[in-house]
Amino acid sequence: MQFSSFKLNSRLERAVEAVGYTETTPIQETAIPLALEGRDLIGTAQTGTGKTAAFVLPILNSLLSHPAKRGRTRALIITPTRELAEQIHAAIRDFAKFTSIRSATVYGGVGMEPQIRALRKGTDIIVACPGRLLDHIGRGNADLRRVEALVLDEADRMLDMGFLPDVRKIVAETPSDRQTMLFSATFAPELRRLSSEILRSPKRVEVGIVKPAETVQHTLCPVTQDKKTALLLRLLEETNTRSVLIFTRTKHRADRVARQIGRAGYRAEALHSNKTQGQRQKTLDGFRSGKFRMLVATDIAARGLDIAAISHVINYDIPDSADAYIHRIGRTGRAEQSGDALTLVTAEDRSTVRDIERALGCPIAVHTVPGFEYGAWAATTPSASRRTPTRPSSSRRSPTRRNGRSRRG
Repeated sequence: MQFSSFKLNSRLERAVEAVGYTETTPIQETAIPLALEGRDLIGTAQTGTGKTAAFVLPILNSLLSHPAKRGRTRALIITPTRELAEQIHAAIRDFAKFTSIRSATVYGGVGMEPQIRALRKGTDIIVACPGRLLDHIGRGNADLRRVEALVLDEADRMLDMGFLPDVRKIVAETPSDRQTMLFSATFAPELRRLSSEILRSPKRVEVGIVKPAETVQHTLCPVTQDKKTALLLRLLEETNTRSVLIFTRTKHRADRVARQIGRAGYRAEALHSNKTQGQRQKTLDGFRSGKFRMLVATDIAARGLDIAAISHVINYDIPDSADAYIHRIGRTGRAEQSGDALTLVTAEDRSTVRDIERALGCPIAVHTVPGFEYGAWAATTPSASRRTPTRPSSSRRSPTRRNGRSRRG
């Protein structure tokens, strides 16, 4: 389906053409016509399906079709992380570039004054994380009584992070006759209850689970917990990488692993929610530019991180669900480039491995490093019958190149 078939405002059509959008994705094709009618929506879709445009374009079209006096916030988009808020904010800027519509972000880790000005001035669209926005509401800085459109993006992630009580308080500050759109990759019972409370006769739009690109090769690397870092370093030694995103379960572990691989001679930084927004942006910019090739992150980086050149994703800690695995692995194999996804697994990870394999629709090959001391676990790996003794030749390290660090004599 062509974007031109939506008959958007001519200024939006011009912007869509400028950003290079021509054909719609499934979520856009089904959600945009309903949203343009002003219907409440429940969208089941993951990151990477084009859902941002599916709600941003109808909101912009509505604001342009029904002009209002300046000085009021007309649309509110709530999202779980600062990175995703900035990504949505950037999309709004791109699509609204030929209009006078303006947006602003509201989240923690940065100064409040610019946010206070945006909220009090009534910037047309506010993209916010729940905690900081609720803080502004408590201080009397935010007036949401004239919000016409409300979006809850990645609601499942907000549930996981414990934001649902805050979300309910924020929604209560908005008019009951607003248009509401809720997007989530999964739909737990708590989200069903929330949707029944805040949406009016919503239309359901579903896009199936998005599997990683076929250009991604998946590999399990069995190991005991105490030997994970040693195995990680061996994998980095034997693998020809361009840039590597390493996921850990905790912020403390992200810092520790970044230090350990840094001491081994690799350029690495950590990314997690304890960093200030300025630190996080500097880290992301350094990773994008190639200043350092390894980023050790918690799941905060799994959503809203748009870096096309990541050659490898390594799960130092296996994610807690197949859905989280899909999100993490979606950071590599992008733009038709090949990518590798390596997951370090312990004996306790067997059930999660089975869930991931079911989601992928195929078993995952197992890799063991020759000469590495595994102990008993190597013989009882969840997929021992599929063990492969070496990585495919396309992933082997060049004998003259060592992942951006110099040879040590």
